[in-house]
Amino acid sequence: MMIDLGKKNVLGVLVDAVDYEAAVMRIVAAARAHRPFAVSALAVHGVMTGVQNASHRYRLNHLDLVTPDGQPVRWSLNWLHDTRLPDRVYGPTLMLKVCTMAAAEGLPVFLYGSRPQVLEALARNLRACIPLLVIAGMQPSRFRQLSPAEKQAVVETILQSGASIVFVGLGCPRQEVWVYEYRQSLPMPLLAVGAAFDFHAGSLPQAPPILQRYGLEWSYRLFQEPKRLWRRYLPLNPLYLWLLFLQKSGLRTFDADEAEMPLVELRYG
Repeated sequence: MMIDLGKKNVLGVLVDAVDYEAAVMRIVAAARAHRPFAVSALAVHGVMTGVQNASHRYRLNHLDLVTPDGQPVRWSLNWLHDTRLPDRVYGPTLMLKVCTMAAAEGLPVFLYGSRPQVLEALARNLRACIPLLVIAGMQPSRFRQLSPAEKQAVVETILQSGASIVFVGLGCPRQEVWVYEYRQSLPMPLLAVGAAFDFHAGSLPQAPPILQRYGLEWSYRLFQEPKRLWRRYLPLNPLYLWLLFLQKSGLRTFDADEAEMPLVELRYG
């Protein structure tokens, strides 16, 4: 049974209460129709980037589809809104499911972000597990802000490739900024899928299934990269739980409309 209960307020960030089937169907429908469609899969850190920054909250709340990537985000939807979602919609798994459907329907994909060697391994592995998938093009990140001319060149490269879907792996929150800013220029789904590029390329191991099931994937990643990730997880996870308690109890209201439209493009690339 397909589940799509619409957007729900989690600390002022609008997250879609969907399952994999509904998410894939919406993405592929937009690809078929050549329609702009910005997507992200948010875990706790992704939600908190919106909680702590009003401009970024505006971006997130103007994406077409935001899936509950982390188990704690799914639990939050169930606790706050009684959505009864049976599973999260995890970015790396969503990417594979979309690629499988894209291959079946002859919809070419484009890979944007990360490093050349990661993209090459990612493309090789995707073709091995989904032989009919057409990868129309790839472009690595420049790891800096792009000029307006460079941004337009990216748009032209993707349009000329013939791609119907773009997967973006720039890391959170850069990839969410990217899909928000490019949405008006690219008539196709743009999916911010985070670490999916590294996972599927084989350059970064995924957490064991039992840790994923119980919402402890963050601890595995923290163990792997403590210097880079401790600021992401150690302060934000307890704060997330505290703010959820305040929202659930009614002690604090988180208004999704209390956001500021970004005045300047960041143009991450």
